[in-house]
Amino acid sequence: MKRFLIYTGIIIVITILIAVGLDGIYTRIFMESKNRGKIETVINSKAKKYDVVILGSSRANNHFVSQLFEDKGLKTFNFGMSGGHLFEASLLLKLMIERKYEIKNVILEADLNLSNDQEAEGVSTKFLPYIHNSEVIKKHFYDEENFNELYYIPFYRYVKYDSEIGFREVYKTLIVEKTNALDNLGYYPLVKHKNGNMKNNIVNLNPLPHNKYYEEIKSLCKTNNINLITVMTPMCENVVGMNYFDKVKKTYPEIYNYENVVKEDKYFSSCGHMNDNGARIFTARILNDFFNK
Repeated sequence: MKRFLIYTGIIIVITILIAVGLDGIYTRIFMESKNRGKIETVINSKAKKYDVVILGSSRANNHFVSQLFEDKGLKTFNFGMSGGHLFEASLLLKLMIERKYEIKNVILEADLNLSNDQEAEGVSTKFLPYIHNSEVIKKHFYDEENFNELYYIPFYRYVKYDSEIGFREVYKTLIVEKTNALDNLGYYPLVKHKNGNMKNNIVNLNPLPHNKYYEEIKSLCKTNNINLITVMTPMCENVVGMNYFDKVKKTYPEIYNYENVVKEDKYFSSCGHMNDNGARIFTARILNDFFNK
C-alpha cells in the first residue's frame, strides 16, 4: 500500500510539472504572436494613435469599411470580432487603454448584443492565454463561474478550449501562419450569397435595462476623453420583431438607430449582415453624419 501511494504521488507530481511546463510553453508562444488575430495584436502591441476605433460583433466587422475612413484622413482600424459580444468589446478597449492607445473616437456597434451580458465563449477564450500576464484580463474574467479552474489549474484552459487555443493554434502561431483577420484594416467584406438566409425572427429579443459591459464602455470612454458613437446597424427587410430597435432606443436614447439606412436584400449577404456594397453605403452615411463637419 505504501509503495502504491508513493508511485501515485510521483505520478501526480510529474503530471503537475508537465502541466506547468506546457502551460509556460504555450503561453510564451502566444505572447510572441502579433499577426493572427485582433486580440493578440492588441495585447502584444505598444501605444498607438487612432482617430477611429470600431468595436462590436460581426455586425461591426462586416459593416464598417475602414478604408473609407482612411480616405477622409482618419486613421482607423476595425476591431469588430465575428461572434463577439459586448463582454469582449469592453475587454479589448480596456487592453487598448492599458497599452496607452490614444483614441479620439470609438464607434461601437451595439444592438442585438444589448440583450445579453454574457461572454461569447468562442471569442473570449482567445484572451485566456494571457490571463496571468494581464491584470485587466484577470479582473474581467474574475466573476465568471469557472475563473478558479482557468486561473489556478495549470494548462487547464488550453485543454478545455483546445479547438480555440490548443495545439493546432499554437502550431500555427509558432510557424507564423497569417490569417485574414487583419486584412483591409480589420474590415471583412462579404459578398451576396444566392442561398443567404434572408429571414430572421427577433421578436423575443429584449435589451437589458442595464447592460454591464455597455456601461463599462461608456465609462471607459468618458474617463479617457474618447468620443463614443454607439449605433445600431441595418438588417434585411424580412425581419420579424423589428420593434426591438425601438426598444433599444427607448432604453438607451443615446444610441443612434441606423437599422433602416440600408434595406434592400441585394445589399445583404444574410439577413443580419450587409455585403460589401451595402457596407459602403452604410459607412458613407456614418462618415457624412459624424465626420463631415
